[in-house]
Amino acid sequence: MILDPAQLSPGAVYHFMIGVIVPRPIAFISTTGRSGSNLAPFSYFLPITNRPPLIGISINARAGEPKDTLRNIRDTGEFVINIVTESFAEHMVRSSGEWPEDIDEFSLAGLTPLPSERVKAPRLAESPVNLECRRYREIELGDSAFVVGELLLAHVDDTLLTDGHVDPVKLRPLGRLGGDGYMPLREVIHLARPKVRREGGGGGA
Repeated sequence: MILDPAQLSPGAVYHFMIGVIVPRPIAFISTTGRSGSNLAPFSYFLPITNRPPLIGISINARAGEPKDTLRNIRDTGEFVINIVTESFAEHMVRSSGEWPEDIDEFSLAGLTPLPSERVKAPRLAESPVNLECRRYREIELGDSAFVVGELLLAHVDDTLLTDGHVDPVKLRPLGRLGGDGYMPLREVIHLARPKVRREGGGGGA
């Protein structure tokens, strides 16, 4: 099969991309704005750089208008990324509907807000990892806004740690697939990178 995006509808391109770029981590973003708190999942989500610590989320428009999450980030410049795990997957999906602006998704989905320390947006009690962020930059890309956030403070449940590092098996994150598919983490394989000696000495990174 050969696919030419120029010959497909935007919807067809979208469904193809989310079907092959898998699994994708889910940023469960909490914000606060003129109508109160908002909570919504986004799977166009990635780390960008660690100095400064920057995280990117692509937020598509909804019927030509910014989603509540994007509007709140624009208004306040702050948000929290909560990592999604298997334990509250169905609650997360419940929050993902195109609910009216005045709906509090925390209450709707039966989830618990907690005060953050560096931002006004609440964090999610059910998530074992909360990343408090400040908007660093917003870039218009096609029909989407690519929001770059600077990590200000991270909250990590100590039970996730192995030798001082977050153990993905203990975290049990949920990955996004195409359609209504999700993929829980069940197994991790470890493959060491080759160590290549450079001219002048020194090993690889």
